[in-house]
Amino acid sequence: MTTIERRELTAGARSLDWPSDLHPVLRQVLERRSLNSLDELDLKLDALVPVGRFDELTLAVELLLAHRHSPIVIVGDFDADGATSTALMLLTLRQLGFSAVDYRIPDRFRQGYGLSTALVDSLDVPSGALIVTVDNGISSHDGVAAARARGIDVLITDHHLPPAVLPDANAIVNPNLAASPFPCKSLAGVGVVFYLLAALGKALGSPSVVTRYLDLVALGTVADLVTLDQSNRILVDQGIRRIRAGQCRPGVRGLLEVAGTEPAAVTTATLGFRLGPRLNAAGRLDDMSVGVRCLVSESETEARSLAESLDSLNRNRQDIEAGMKAEAMAIVDELELSAHSLPAAICLRRDEWHEGLVGLVASRVKERHHRPCFAFAATEGGDLKGSGRSIRGFHLRDALAEVDALNPGLISRFGGHAMAAGLTLRLQAFDQFCAAMLDIASDRIDDEALEKKMMSDGALDPEHMSLEVAKLLRDAIPWGQGFPEPCFDDGFELIETRTLKEAHLKLRLKPVARGRIVDAIAFHQADVSWPVGTVRRIAYRLAVNDYFSDERVQLVVEHITAAD
Repeated sequence: MTTIERRELTAGARSLDWPSDLHPVLRQVLERRSLNSLDELDLKLDALVPVGRFDELTLAVELLLAHRHSPIVIVGDFDADGATSTALMLLTLRQLGFSAVDYRIPDRFRQGYGLSTALVDSLDVPSGALIVTVDNGISSHDGVAAARARGIDVLITDHHLPPAVLPDANAIVNPNLAASPFPCKSLAGVGVVFYLLAALGKALGSPSVVTRYLDLVALGTVADLVTLDQSNRILVDQGIRRIRAGQCRPGVRGLLEVAGTEPAAVTTATLGFRLGPRLNAAGRLDDMSVGVRCLVSESETEARSLAESLDSLNRNRQDIEAGMKAEAMAIVDELELSAHSLPAAICLRRDEWHEGLVGLVASRVKERHHRPCFAFAATEGGDLKGSGRSIRGFHLRDALAEVDALNPGLISRFGGHAMAAGLTLRLQAFDQFCAAMLDIASDRIDDEALEKKMMSDGALDPEHMSLEVAKLLRDAIPWGQGFPEPCFDDGFELIETRTLKEAHLKLRLKPVARGRIVDAIAFHQADVSWPVGTVRRIAYRLAVNDYFSDERVQLVVEHITAAD
């Protein structure tokens, strides 16, 4: 069951001296966000935490400078953060005069995630070369050891939570290291790379060289769903400004074209829901090198062609995912029917599922049933590859670490964050893992935590349901993970409903308080019966509908319930 609850004013916001000219709706929203100072709303680049406070950068810069004329191989990850991190490192190093830089994205299905021994063995590089990992490597003990044994130096840049024992790399840059005093713990992999390259550029007399690629930083940061604290808001805002001004990579422009979006209209939602999935599709189904090639290409024609390939992969991904999702939901429905209720954590398995899409299945189940979910598929090597998604308050990587500690040898490998994690199991270990995870989830998650809550910023005066306010909220600040997009709730009379594309509902609503009739859309809710003439309490976002030539305000319905 989903309930609509209103956010309270935060303690920090109560003490702030808000500007008198701040729009009342924007103030209403910001007072309900985690802010302790108005300085946190400063989105200029010079408001970033200085690179000098990132202590680990010193050794990493020295290592890079020592290899300025050595072969360097960038090892990336096969998601959007990994692709943008790889492209950012490659483009900037070449710009700074590094003479022999290449990259390699692991084959997801043969070599697995990160700097594996298999990947190291496949590299044709001599002793004295340098491997630089981006968005991975913090758990790659065996791969680092294999590289060092061949006389290859290793620089790890990562943002994932580190294990108790670190790999024996020459240098490690990760803001989440236990000993790191750097305050920006929420950087995506591409954000970590940005800081390293800013420090490198400073050492070489070109401190701003990396800023020309802020469009890549913004894309990777939003797509990886990291918390948008002030540092990430700055990086995303500056990247979006470059895109809107047309100062973006040909590959980003190509992705926007196939997504049917003008650069001037780009928002965080564009990056997260239109560009990110197209980039991710390559890593999920094929080879993320296609995505990296798109991002680093200097040719508009080539970049557009590669973007079209990514778009085609994404459509294929959607078709496969739809079938997997339907099977997953059927399994959960059967589980709920037989047990009369769902467990605190859900584990699903279909050996024939596509291992690159199990994370999406876990996400869809988590969204519908508001429970941590793991989905597994069998690999060609005879293991189970799993991916999990969690709800707030249940730290997924910590839960996996606890399962691993209590059941040594059960999990072959794991890693991730609080809200998302991945792991590998032996085929025979599935039932034991499910039981162990359920024990921990049952102990950590209470009934209240399993109740899905739609958080609202309160009621909105009907006069503010306008195109002007919709644009104001859209452009004021980057909204996203940890700094959610404004959501309001009000009572409405349903004036008209009709089905759109057999999936969505187009609505006309009249505010109960007063005001004119407004247009609304409820995505993926065509199966819900909403009788015309009834009054409902609706949680919604203000949006700009630019589908036609003229822009209009539109309410995007998040949830509907009986009126109070």
